[in-house]
Amino acid sequence: MRVRRLGWAGIEVQSQEASVVVDHILGWKSIEPYIGPPRTPLLPTESPGNSLAAFVTHLHTDHTDAAAISGALGKGGSLHRPRVMEGEPLETGGVAVAEIELSEAGVDQVLIEEWEMVEAGPFVATAVPAVDGFGDPQISWVIEADGKRIIHAGDTLFHGSWWLIKMRFGPFDAAFLPVNGAVASFPHRQPASGIEASLAPEQAVAAARILEAKRLVPIHYDGIHEPPVYRQTESIIERLENALDGETGLELTVMAEGETLDL
Repeated sequence: MRVRRLGWAGIEVQSQEASVVVDHILGWKSIEPYIGPPRTPLLPTESPGNSLAAFVTHLHTDHTDAAAISGALGKGGSLHRPRVMEGEPLETGGVAVAEIELSEAGVDQVLIEEWEMVEAGPFVATAVPAVDGFGDPQISWVIEADGKRIIHAGDTLFHGSWWLIKMRFGPFDAAFLPVNGAVASFPHRQPASGIEASLAPEQAVAAARILEAKRLVPIHYDGIHEPPVYRQTESIIERLENALDGETGLELTVMAEGETLDL
């Protein structure tokens, strides 16, 4: 298994000359008025139009980009995603744009529930529990190929299902975890909580430890910092290193956009 970091939370997973993508985006125009343009690179796949499948953790447009997904998927490929959110417009506001864009782009979509498994070529992907910071449907993805296993956790909060995930799938060769500890104040979620809406560095280390991961690969950081609407936490890499100080069996692997990791 080979993993290429595409930027923000996006990755491309390759095996036996096949590939799938997770949270692959090339932009987020719909939310730029609130958070600004991407501050770090967002890259296309190495072989556009050939991915066997696409997976998203949730339908915020910094994780679900209909145009990027359409461009990545090969013939017959599908997007695997969480359930459709129901409710009043203000309740569903965080996912409405992605739903519309996916429909307009004609992306074939498969709705997935927690613990449901999907096979695509050499890959086996399983949706596992996650918790979104704003109450929108979210899952994480466990992906296996070539006897290797990774987990991609979108922008989840810390939650109590890490132990169940470890019991059913651990240990992991790599855990791709959000680390930016974002504090947000969006119009559709008021009053603002002032509480982190994604894993802080120390929480990511704790989750990786529970999952019995060999590597913690930080994702979902540096691409957005637009206070007071969206404020990234400080000193991320330094705090990850401090939290891992003295840790045995867990390695911090910081990947630049476009860099690959062979497992």
